[in-house]
Amino acid sequence: MDDESNQASSWNLMCGHPGMHPASRKTPKHRGQLMRPAFSLCRRSLLAAIPSLALPGIARAQGGWPARTIRFVNPGPAGGSGDVVARIVMERVGALLGQTIIIDNRPGAGTNIGMAQVAQSAPDGYTMGLASIAANAVNQWIYKTLPFDPERDFAAVSLMVLMPNIMVVPSSLPAGNVAEFIAYAKQRRSIDYGSVGAGSSQHLAGVQFALSTGLDMQHVPYTNSGQLNSDLIEGRTTVLFQSVSAVAEMVRAGRMKALAVTGTQRLSAFPDVPTLVEAGVDITSTGWFGVVTPANVPAPILDAMHKATVTAIADPGVQKKLTELGAIPRSSESRDSFAAFMQTETLKYRDIIKASGATAN
Repeated sequence: MDDESNQASSWNLMCGHPGMHPASRKTPKHRGQLMRPAFSLCRRSLLAAIPSLALPGIARAQGGWPARTIRFVNPGPAGGSGDVVARIVMERVGALLGQTIIIDNRPGAGTNIGMAQVAQSAPDGYTMGLASIAANAVNQWIYKTLPFDPERDFAAVSLMVLMPNIMVVPSSLPAGNVAEFIAYAKQRRSIDYGSVGAGSSQHLAGVQFALSTGLDMQHVPYTNSGQLNSDLIEGRTTVLFQSVSAVAEMVRAGRMKALAVTGTQRLSAFPDVPTLVEAGVDITSTGWFGVVTPANVPAPILDAMHKATVTAIADPGVQKKLTELGAIPRSSESRDSFAAFMQTETLKYRDIIKASGATAN
């Protein structure tokens, strides 16, 4: 999850106009301008008219689905990591399905506003949503109430990516590795770490790091990722467990130092940066993004969505773009396996949140 914004925006990945489902009560009053990259109308017509070309190996679902525009709700802001992942993958999914897919950004309340809209949409296959560690695993443990039930109100489609974070500190900080950072932090009564909000992968990585090292670390939530990064560079924040794409260029420019990555393996973008486990802190903390729909979407449609998503993520061009973003492309073998993955994440973070006492209310 990335920084929140009060403006919602939509982007047409191909062409055509979005068929929007009636918004929930919390829908922002204004939508961003619809942006339309060049896309051949003749090719679009050909794909729609000849399913065998648009859907190699993917049979059309019942009722000729998809017969019109599909809306993909991103519960975060335009330009955030989830937004970028969704655009990369859904562009290819739309080509495979032979239909327009628009990305509809509905940020707010730690992803709860956007995901409530997904849950409340008609189960007809024309609304999809961006599942995440926040909405589909953690928020139920840190919010007193949610406008949806993470298990009951969604149907699982597939995982898309794992998103490790990168531990960064100000360039001026007298610590060149994780061990030196821990020693530095122990000399102070308390240090703070920023994130883009309670329940975000950045927040959870900080919670795990504090629990594992015994450090007194105070969480400072931000609503703007740019300000979060600026405060770190200027030394007003001590450490971040930030999205790789959000800080990669600043690390390369020497404006901040990368000490470790939070995932299970080193990143190709930063091969010299060790994992936390390699650095002596026995934890992994990885964000992720996937695809869900409202509950009760017909199984043939869900199966077609799953197959298109898996095929898209296997595409070499898609994989290259995702890897450059700092993501690890990872689809689910089946819809059931993605549902099981989300359940495992839910139980894992229940215990972590309980131990930390973290709350968003």
